[in-house]
Amino acid sequence: MEKPRSVVVSALQFACTDDVSSNVATAERLVRAAHKQGANIVLIQELFEGYYFCQAQRGDFIQRAKPYKDHPTILRMQKLAKELGVVIPVSFFEEANNAHYNSIAIIDADGTDLGIYRKSHIPDGPGYEEKFYFNPGDTGFKVFQTKFAKIGVAICWDQWFPEAARAMALQGAEILFYPTAIGSEPQDGSIDSRDHWKRVMQGHAGANLVPVVASNRIGKEIIETEHGKSEITFYGNSFIAGPTGEIVSIADDKEEAVLITEFDLDKIKSMRHSWGVFRDRRPDLYKVLLTLDGNNPVR
Repeated sequence: MEKPRSVVVSALQFACTDDVSSNVATAERLVRAAHKQGANIVLIQELFEGYYFCQAQRGDFIQRAKPYKDHPTILRMQKLAKELGVVIPVSFFEEANNAHYNSIAIIDADGTDLGIYRKSHIPDGPGYEEKFYFNPGDTGFKVFQTKFAKIGVAICWDQWFPEAARAMALQGAEILFYPTAIGSEPQDGSIDSRDHWKRVMQGHAGANLVPVVASNRIGKEIIETEHGKSEITFYGNSFIAGPTGEIVSIADDKEEAVLITEFDLDKIKSMRHSWGVFRDRRPDLYKVLLTLDGNNPVR
């Protein structure tokens, strides 16, 4: 009888400084802590090398981008992944000739770089002015066959779109991972999206019968903008949800965290197949999803 396919996943959570070396060191320390607790796949938060600079539209911040090839943080995480035998998705600001992307490289447990995903949905609102920095991703939604599981990885704003989660699940993703940077809204301190944010991803887990892992930062970050200072307090709440959308592990809004959860992938696969949502899909009726206005297909 075959041994059940179990995987231990981890979501990290920490406050960033605006110093690359200290942030990468913090990420490495927490990856090592997760590994000590048995983690096989460890998710670090979005753009963890520095402050979330998209609060401002500043040309000098574009200089933070680096090419994918020989990216120093990716190379360091490749060495770490190989040493520990863990899978590490690595978020970074990518320069590709005259294009720039919010990207993530998937590092397998032997240190192999399995390729990148480029963020598809790019937000543009007060404090989250990403369209100034990032081209829309051109990779499409992807899954990556790692040593421990076939995983889907999308980035922050992507997590609000059920189409992205379904696209990855249809390609065989067994777990969905969402590195994130989200917190308060600079233009309106009364807005608190944390529960909405969690419920949307819990819905992706339940609708696709796959676990979801979300990693968010904490701490207050103040950025000088063209209109003065802008401030976001990131609310953490990193979490791991099971295949019915239930939260099985969650961090608070202030403390550094290493979340750990084990899943039996074969048991979840059996549940997913027997529940029937993928059997009973009707792609022939979903053509409206290829439109913006409900009528005219996007070409």
